[in-house]
Amino acid sequence: MIRKTANASRLQEEVRKRLDRLPAVVEEGVKISVPRPALLAEPDKTGCNWAMTHLGNAAGFERDIAAVLQAVQREYNLADAASDLASAANKPGNPFE
Repeated sequence: MIRKTANASRLQEEVRKRLDRLPAVVEEGVKISVPRPALLAEPDKTGCNWAMTHLGNAAGFERDIAAVLQAVQREYNLADAASDLASAANKPGNPFE
């Protein structure tokens, strides 16, 4: 499967959205803090080029979080900074909101 490319904000939001829909998270009413993904120097063995660590308020949800991260990493690669800036320049409004 070919991965889609997304900027860091989009990946952060996608992970947050999926975590917020997990039944265990909904049931507990927990808000898991999701950091921006970090671009890896080299893609991992699966071809994914980003990682996300140090999610906050995650105790007890590690297995669920790992499954969500793995699913998003299978679907998306992180756009490099140059393509991030190019897409922001083409977007109407303030790109730094």
